Amino acid sequence: MSLRSPLGKVLGAGAAKEGAHHWWAQRISAVGLVLLAPWFLLSLIALGDLSYINVHDWIAAPVNTVLLSLLVLAVTYHAYLGLQVVVEDYVAHKGIRLLVLLVIKFALLIMGVLGIVSVLRIAFTGNH
Repeated sequence: MSLRSPLGKVLGAGAAKEGAHHWWAQRISAVGLVLLAPWFLLSLIALGDLSYINVHDWIAAPVNTVLLSLLVLAVTYHAYLGLQVVVEDYVAHKGIRLLVLLVIKFALLIMGVLGIVSVLRIAFTGNH
């Protein structure tokens, strides 16, 4: 028998003991996306001519390189957090759930790394 109240047992953590952390991670990545997505769209609109050379030069600017890399990171992380919730809520079989989560994590990790490497490659190679 425990002297703790039911509220005291679950305060700050769900059955997985990480619910609050996941919730905060989603909110923080969402704030990042709310700030970075409009910057990205408005920057491309302001660029006007979306030719290869113009976009290449735009990405190669140091501030744009950093912000674009942060955008790729925020999108992939936020996507993983959202897909994780969907899979945990709707895939009942534990083995399949684990497999699906691993595939999603691997795919988003590969996409995020490729996105950031692509941005950095454009930024650090001067030729078009």
